[in-house]
Amino acid sequence: MKIAFSPCPNDTFVFHAWVHGLIPGAPELDVLYADIDITNHLAAEPNGPEVLKISYAALPYVLDQYRLIPCGGALGRGNGPLVLTAGEASGISSPASLAGKRVAVPSERSTAYLLFRLWAAQQVPGGFGEIVVMPFHEIMPAVRDGKIDAGLVIHEARFTYPNYGLTKLADMGSWWEADTGLPIPLGAIIARRDQDAERIASWARQSVEYAWAHPEASKEYVLGHAQEMDPKVAQDHIDLYVNKFTADLGEEGFAAIEALLGRAAREGLVPAIDPAALR
Repeated sequence: MKIAFSPCPNDTFVFHAWVHGLIPGAPELDVLYADIDITNHLAAEPNGPEVLKISYAALPYVLDQYRLIPCGGALGRGNGPLVLTAGEASGISSPASLAGKRVAVPSERSTAYLLFRLWAAQQVPGGFGEIVVMPFHEIMPAVRDGKIDAGLVIHEARFTYPNYGLTKLADMGSWWEADTGLPIPLGAIIARRDQDAERIASWARQSVEYAWAHPEASKEYVLGHAQEMDPKVAQDHIDLYVNKFTADLGEEGFAAIEALLGRAAREGLVPAIDPAALR
């Protein structure tokens, strides 16, 4: 079975057991480790991998070919994307001063970008000068080096941006939670509609549960693929992004997804979907 997910610590932690043949009855996985922008586009292609990790923002575009798997993904609180600048050197002192600036984002079909656009509609009335898409690990160096004015970052950048001398201008997660009271839907696990979704959900859930029960087992695998090799940063990343919603979205998780995609559709950012298609 082909699967595509990022090399980030939360994904490798979650899927370690399944990738290494530790889930009884689960098929062998052929893994593609890829940036979220790549997996978002793979899901939109004919005959893509059977299972993928994509942004929730990309979900409305692929529901005809894929269904949402209610476990294995990233959804939670206190783990939203950040808008970073070079501080005083950037001349950007408030969200409104982003007007007319060049801002880097990890993908235009990412949940981070959706949250950013919804936030900016309230906070940056003048609009941006240019949105530049680049791999997430290149964004902080580009901000530091003055190649762009600000950057929207995800993953372990939450913990490492001070190392680049950067300043947090805004936290999209804090804004979303204050605005809605709901957790943040970030990354979704999806399976092709010609696959047995219930069995895939079971294997994914067992892999999550194995990871929690045997936290030391995946460390070498996680650190071998992480962009940030510091073990503490990798563990902080896992602790933040792997939570109760990873094991089961539950009603609160589905409510958050419906809220995000519903609001984004009303703003014209994604196609409208029938909430029933998520279940």
